Amino acid sequence: MNNSKKLVIAYSGGLDTSYCAVSLSKAGYEVHAVSVNTGGFSKSDVQTIEQNAYKMGVSTYKNIEAVTTFYQKVVKFLIFGNVLKNNTYPLSVSAERIVQAIEIIEYAKSIGAQFIAHGSTGAGNDQVRFDMIFQTLAPEIEIITPIRDQKLTRQDEIAYLKSNGIDLDWEKAKYSINKGLWGTSVGGDETLTSHLALPESAYPSQLESETPETVTLTYTKGELTAVDGIENSPEINIQALDYRASKFAIGRDIHVGDTIVGIKGRVGFEAAAALIIVKAHHLLEKHTLTKWQLQHKDYLSNFYGMHLHEGQYLDPVMRDMEAFLNSSQQSVSGSVEVILKPYHFSINGIQSKHDLMSAKFGSYGEVNNGWTAEEAKGFIKINGNQNKIYQQINSEL
Repeated sequence: MNNSKKLVIAYSGGLDTSYCAVSLSKAGYEVHAVSVNTGGFSKSDVQTIEQNAYKMGVSTYKNIEAVTTFYQKVVKFLIFGNVLKNNTYPLSVSAERIVQAIEIIEYAKSIGAQFIAHGSTGAGNDQVRFDMIFQTLAPEIEIITPIRDQKLTRQDEIAYLKSNGIDLDWEKAKYSINKGLWGTSVGGDETLTSHLALPESAYPSQLESETPETVTLTYTKGELTAVDGIENSPEINIQALDYRASKFAIGRDIHVGDTIVGIKGRVGFEAAAALIIVKAHHLLEKHTLTKWQLQHKDYLSNFYGMHLHEGQYLDPVMRDMEAFLNSSQQSVSGSVEVILKPYHFSINGIQSKHDLMSAKFGSYGEVNNGWTAEEAKGFIKINGNQNKIYQQINSEL
């Protein structure tokens, strides 16, 4: 084949990327399909994706295992920062896309591809994330986006694939599902409205357990190092917790937010492990960090999450914030007890040698061991001095 037509496509096996693979192959490109596993694919899933890729007419298929990379480069800092977009969404998909884009463009460079393609539409966030990473790391490679350029609907794509003899499970294609280490997003007709909820059947995990279970999470310098005393790597612990918690149908919600392109959007998701880990980690921090650490972490973490969401991962300010987040975790070690229940969870409390809520220095509202009554009166007088001055000078305002 003509080497000048060598093209790498970010391939997931879904409707959008299947359309791209077929149409670009028919357009004369030498299509090399690449999937990046950031926690959403089992071995059988990868085999199925590979089989489907060749049915779409691609020349080669490659899967890149990037679960550990995804955790180390992104998820770890989302946990350190307790990042929940709009206090709701753990950035499941947006976080994945960054690592996927980096892995795919590096592969494209390694095989000397002149073109790179993805299946994003022109109305979403992923087009920005993919394009920004691609053009930053390989400006010499041309980006091709058939669905965006042709303004195709899902119905258009389905009709095209059917006309080319491609037989997929079209009922399943009714919902766009993206699964990864840090959660699963679910999009469909309902999320295009402002009032409809997703049906129970749209969520990949269904309620299987109704008897509450207690699980103990162990953190070491902010990282999840054990579940119920069983030590493992953080990414494996995340998957183990998700397996247990998903049986309770925990972590479902619909996120409403501002897209990078300026329009409002809704996306359903289930992220049992992500929400439990973030909430448990945050409680442990409340006990082990000072109030000023917590205050500054809060706004910096919001900035970090926003920049990641907006596709600004490669900006050096992200490394600066990661350095701060790393430093903030030095005393965030201990265990947190969580109760899993149908559709929700609760947190009992924490145990940590770094717990600043120590009775040695007094009990809030009860006993004081650290200062005398006169010292307390003096502190209160000085602490309120500026307010008193302002009120006296401006009493007529």
